Amino acid sequence: MGFTEKTHAYLSAKYYRYLTGLFGDRGLQAFIHATRHYAMQRGQRMAQRAIRDGRALTQETYNQYGEWLPTDEITSLGQQNKKRCENDAMYVQQCPWKAMFDEMNAGECRDVYCSVLDSAISRGFNPDLGYHVDVAPADGSICIHRLDSGDISAGSGGLKRTEYARSFEYHCAHLYWAYAEVSRAIFGAEGEEVCRSVLADFARDYGQPMADALKQYERVNFNVCE
Repeated sequence: MGFTEKTHAYLSAKYYRYLTGLFGDRGLQAFIHATRHYAMQRGQRMAQRAIRDGRALTQETYNQYGEWLPTDEITSLGQQNKKRCENDAMYVQQCPWKAMFDEMNAGECRDVYCSVLDSAISRGFNPDLGYHVDVAPADGSICIHRLDSGDISAGSGGLKRTEYARSFEYHCAHLYWAYAEVSRAIFGAEGEEVCRSVLADFARDYGQPMADALKQYERVNFNVCE
């Protein structure tokens, strides 16, 4: 297996377990902060590209400037995202991140991560859009995404700027180092040990070459688009 949506979920679940296991509620708050830090960096890169291209920071632009596409590996297994849009809301009915969280028995991490991730990406892109996510709603969906400012699916039928999509190696490395940055800042040497533990687990479960690939991104500035 290469880098996919599920290895991305794996890394966040590992950070959640180590942070909450070692630091309790402070670890939970650090995980939430790190998730938002990571997500807002993604949204800010999207906004930078859109501004560079002369595009307004609308929901239509947001939908077309996303940085990820489903991987061939997950799609071949039929595990890619599936969703429907109606009544100005997006209902997610299948998700590889949820599948991985479930495989890892990481339901608490899933609920926390998913409740803040997309709304923080949107705030990084344009905080005026008012993006909200309802996790595990009563209607049986995995989650529901809504927008204060209008139709959340605006322009999603148009062409996505696929040239701006990044590999899941990049996304996994970004997540690893964004969480590492926050863990170190808050917990010092103990936070550094969390980072080493996450990477060691990743090397054990996915192989040293993939762990080494993550390490190569340590000096990348994830705040700015390329």
